[in-house]
Amino acid sequence: MTDDHEAVRDRIAKGLVHTESEAAFQAPRRRTDQIFEYNHTPPGEPGRRRSLLVEIFGSVGERTVLLPPFHAGFGSNVHIGDDFFGNVNLTLVDDVEIRIGDGVMIAPGVTLTTTGHPVHPSRRADFGRFSEPIAIEDKVWIGSNAVVLHGVRIGYGSVIGAGSVVSRSIPPMTVAFGTPCRVVRPITDEDLTTRTAPR
Repeated sequence: MTDDHEAVRDRIAKGLVHTESEAAFQAPRRRTDQIFEYNHTPPGEPGRRRSLLVEIFGSVGERTVLLPPFHAGFGSNVHIGDDFFGNVNLTLVDDVEIRIGDGVMIAPGVTLTTTGHPVHPSRRADFGRFSEPIAIEDKVWIGSNAVVLHGVRIGYGSVIGAGSVVSRSIPPMTVAFGTPCRVVRPITDEDLTTRTAPR
């Protein structure tokens, strides 16, 4: 890697603006062919799907279910824990790391995007952008069509309501929803009794 590449990597790591041309040296880390193959692998070939996930992601835990199709910019910047369930049309804009813990459930149509773009159009020349990591802690549930933006951490056990735009970090054991997403209430032991048969 050249000194110029190291300088760009340093800017990316600091969340500073960089361009498509400057970051092009990272292209070999993209797993686009493997993602295409995964999305076209028959349901009756779970072993092949598993081996492709191991090739695609930076790390992947045990008992992972990811329903195709899914999309990722790189794939190699995504780390998934054990007992993950991802429903159809998950989009991972992983220009930098996305870390997903154990026991996470993601509903259809969710987007996790580590990348944003400058407001001023002149700074978006050559697809100018900046990136910050996303962290989804253990036991989180993200509802359908939610969007999680760059730099967000969603705390242990929290629930993100359908259609939310999560632009700020969410504390553990809370229910949060809306645009922008905000904490509505804590998760308590009373939630253990919801949706149960009457006594």
